[in-house]
Amino acid sequence: MMATNSTISALEKEQIFGMAEKEMEYKVDLFNRYKESELNMGENSCIDRCVSKYWQVS
Repeated sequence: MMATNSTISALEKEQIFGMAEKEMEYKVDLFNRYKESELNMGENSCIDRCVSKYWQVS
């Protein structure tokens, strides 16, 4: 039995979501280890972009 394009597409989406989830977990872990009391402008901007991309995927 051959897989249809919709099945492949669903599997690909699941894999992409899984990768994005792992990346977000990594970034949250890295963020939680950050020892400074405040983030600088560049760090805030980076986090905003990462969170935005995460929400677009999910």
